[in-house]
Amino acid sequence: MRWTYKPKPEKETINQLANDLSVDKTIAKILLQRGISSFDEAKKFFRPSLADLHNPFLMRDMDLAVARIEAALLEKENILIYGDYDVDGTTAVSLVSSYLKNYSQNIATYIPDRYAEGYGISYQGINFADDNDFSLIIALDCGIKAIDKVAYAKEKGIDFIICDHHKPGDEIPSAVAVLNPKRKDCSYPFDELCGCGVGFKLIQALASNRNQTTQDLLPYLDLVATAIGADIVPVTGENRVLAYFGLQVINTRPRNGFKAIIHQLKKKKLTITDVVFIIAPRINAAGRIKHGNYAVELLTEMDFETAVAFAASIELFNTERKELDTQITNEALQQITENNETQNHTTVVFAKNWHKGVIGIVASRLIETYYRPTLVFTKSGDVLAASARSVKGFDVYDALEQCAEFIEQFGGHKYAAGLTLLPENYEAFKQKFEAVVAASLPDKLKTPEITIDSELDLSEITPKFYRIIQQMAPFGPQNMKPVFSSSAIRDNGYGKQVGEDKSHLKLSLIYGADNKTYNAIGFGLGNKLPLIQNEFDVAYSLEENNWNGYTSIQLVLKDIR
Repeated sequence: MRWTYKPKPEKETINQLANDLSVDKTIAKILLQRGISSFDEAKKFFRPSLADLHNPFLMRDMDLAVARIEAALLEKENILIYGDYDVDGTTAVSLVSSYLKNYSQNIATYIPDRYAEGYGISYQGINFADDNDFSLIIALDCGIKAIDKVAYAKEKGIDFIICDHHKPGDEIPSAVAVLNPKRKDCSYPFDELCGCGVGFKLIQALASNRNQTTQDLLPYLDLVATAIGADIVPVTGENRVLAYFGLQVINTRPRNGFKAIIHQLKKKKLTITDVVFIIAPRINAAGRIKHGNYAVELLTEMDFETAVAFAASIELFNTERKELDTQITNEALQQITENNETQNHTTVVFAKNWHKGVIGIVASRLIETYYRPTLVFTKSGDVLAASARSVKGFDVYDALEQCAEFIEQFGGHKYAAGLTLLPENYEAFKQKFEAVVAASLPDKLKTPEITIDSELDLSEITPKFYRIIQQMAPFGPQNMKPVFSSSAIRDNGYGKQVGEDKSHLKLSLIYGADNKTYNAIGFGLGNKLPLIQNEFDVAYSLEENNWNGYTSIQLVLKDIR
């Protein structure tokens, strides 16, 4: 594990900000590292406001999208809300469809089948729209590369509005409107929205025609916050505002679908981490195991009892998903060993019967064992389909582009992508991908990295210090929960391995002349027990621990050395 410290700002700058904000120097340092250098910037950061959301009409084609939707509502046209089967797609479809249903009964939703249709806009979906007299399709979280599909729809007299956030190709589909802040010709001030975020900007623009304010749209932000967490977009700028208010909705007046998922939980207040690990996997499980429609029905259900029934079905899908991903991960690890590929620069594995819905999760699991760019393939009709995952700092999308001669189709991001190829090209692709990564993956990226915000004296950990750290939430990419390091720590002699398989480490740390103790837990660090016999260094974040009605601040250990 590499420990990398964030660059330390100038001492004078730290002192100045600490004075301006009446906070200690460590807090000032962390804020400066996050680009916050003045009282006004700190106020915006700590007190997000709906007034900080940008005017949706700054997004290219927004005026065209709104005009086309208003015309469709006026003429009572049938509108199909189409979206991808993952969390971002299903939340976006739920958001836009439930908003438009307030103004028209001619609104329907369509989620493509992960297995029969694959990712994005499908000919099958367009034919469905044609057969059922839909004259307008609003595509969410997909469509930016659907040049041929949009042209096909046009021939059938069906208009498209595309709301996407994926990287555009050289050509933009000839839709009525293409809303994507990543378009080169779009000057929208924030280009890191998720698909559901772009959908929210669309309803924000429509709302302005109805004399509604952003305040009136608050009930939709639980969906946006969930998509922001699940889609791993930066929790900065506009996303931070949307996530902040979305979490408030989840914790105070969630929609029935969320209420049905969380009413069994013991937790009183959910964080963005809970949303990512509790709500998102269950929404995702529908599209992975059965069909994304289940997720949309859950998220738009107005009756609580019905929502509870949907949530129970989705819970079963999630249990099945967990069993499948454990089984396939074990089979993949065995394959790597049997093929003598433990020393490779990449992991590329394939079995024709692996469940397509969980190969992305399996790819992430394999990186926990072999820290390197990973592809998991399965059979999908006449082709092989894969999910790709990468390691921090390495652009797997770029690596796949260099293997394009063997690929039928691919798309995605720097750290996650999907692709298909013909079975006869699998071995050649595998060799080329290994060669590309071997030539371009720096040695330092082959070891997992912990990024540390600051060294910390344990005596600095006070309730006030912790309270300010908590106010930096919601955490996520580009605003991660602060990680600290402390040196020359001792254990009080009661440190032990805990958990059923003894894989975790529970310590009581002693520090300083007064021998004050600090509770610490290290998940997955059970094998580090031998290191605590003498003085050691720790990397950790801070968390509240509630035990037997007593609340304390504990260290959540990332590593020991």
